[in-house]
Amino acid sequence: MTLPKTYKNYIDGEWVVSACGETFENLNPANRDELIGLFQRSGPQDVNAAVAAAQRAYKAWKNTPPPKRGEVFYRAAALLQERKEDLAEAMTREMGKVLEETRGDVQEAIDMTFYMAGEGRRLFGQTTTSELPNKFCMTVRGPLGVCGLITPWNFPMAIPSWKIMPALICGNTAVLKPATDTPLSAHNLVQALEEAGLPRGVVNLMTGTGSEVGSPLLQHSDVRAVSFTGSTEIGRAVSQACAPAFKHCCLEMGGKNVIMVLDDANLELAIEGALWGGFGTTGQRCTAASRVVVQKGVYKDFLERFVERARALKVGNGLDPAVQVGPLINEAQRRTVESYVEIGKNEGAQLLCGGQRLAGGEYDKGWFYAPTIFGDCDAAMRIAQEEIFGPVVSVIPCNDLDHAMEIGNGIAYGLSSSLYTRNVNNAFTAMREMETGIFYVNAPTIGAETHLPFGGTKQTGNGHREAATAALDFYSEWKSIYVDYSDKLQRAQIDT
Repeated sequence: MTLPKTYKNYIDGEWVVSACGETFENLNPANRDELIGLFQRSGPQDVNAAVAAAQRAYKAWKNTPPPKRGEVFYRAAALLQERKEDLAEAMTREMGKVLEETRGDVQEAIDMTFYMAGEGRRLFGQTTTSELPNKFCMTVRGPLGVCGLITPWNFPMAIPSWKIMPALICGNTAVLKPATDTPLSAHNLVQALEEAGLPRGVVNLMTGTGSEVGSPLLQHSDVRAVSFTGSTEIGRAVSQACAPAFKHCCLEMGGKNVIMVLDDANLELAIEGALWGGFGTTGQRCTAASRVVVQKGVYKDFLERFVERARALKVGNGLDPAVQVGPLINEAQRRTVESYVEIGKNEGAQLLCGGQRLAGGEYDKGWFYAPTIFGDCDAAMRIAQEEIFGPVVSVIPCNDLDHAMEIGNGIAYGLSSSLYTRNVNNAFTAMREMETGIFYVNAPTIGAETHLPFGGTKQTGNGHREAATAALDFYSEWKSIYVDYSDKLQRAQIDT
């Protein structure tokens, strides 16, 4: 009998066991008989060690020329490319989403690593004029210090890369706490950085729970910035924990995203988008299209075809190339989905397909749930207002574009929205009026690329953005520099 592999924390350039010596299991959500490995159950003592290592490494890394920092990233990205298939398979085993999607997750980490490597030769500031003679003015970016990074389970390599790479290229050091459901992918990412030659202590990895690792990391006095991706409820607690010490805090939280389909839309394209947006990653994306608002002229036709296609989706183990929808991440998430389905029924929404956990055969070993569609929903229903994070889509009829946008904007979140139309005037009107950080035309609400800012409005975030050069604004501070070579005292606003 082969013993399961035990994975260690990465602190100060060494793979080490937790202070308490205890571990927790990482199970395959498609087959809970399969143990992926044992991971360290870390605690405050491990947090202290990791932050101390990051603090020790900070000065040397800060003073490393940014292009040299970028060279490490180029090597790490190349390693990820070489291992892409193995990393994707490992991710499917620990997270559940289909292999095609986990390949995309790894590719996003590759893209982000290459992208931020290039920023090592940019990190641009500005030079500008002075209001006084013989005086030079410029701005430069400076790092913050130690950054605490807390990541979710649904994109277990992509999202850690969104945080680690911009933090490090700006000259910060980092302590990463990945989700307890998906620690292996974060381990594999950090391992690539180690093998690429990242100096010891620059990045540190600890596995464990939010209460035992996340909270002490937030509250540690040497942590200068915190980046968190997760629920709005937890994000609010993160914000409150950071506020007393005025720590920089980046929050990427919930979404209740909408696809709007007008009468003039390419209906087949819209249906494909709604299927991918609603049931890709089993609906476990912050950008998932859990609401579809359809103009009444095509509502019946859209709904019939959408339901027919959803019923035909193959659910199963994501390693099977024929499978289109994998399991939910764990039993607690499946119970959450079940509770919302009951809420939808009680609210009077019409259950058109799905609505039950899948059982029998391989389904009995995993957390599977049927793709579910509610029709004739009212925009005020809880299933159309609250984030479910599962394969449940609410379809809502509307009168026209204005009505669709009113429904689309009538929620607490503001992450992603989409419009299907052939009318360019409608497209540009919705671009302007939708209160979301991301907007698509004739595409679903998922599909963000690494060179554009990612984030949302309202209760989706607190104004910061991940990815692209926008991420650099969170992980750096501006310094304004004045060089006076007049050889005399000059007083701005007075001697002008």
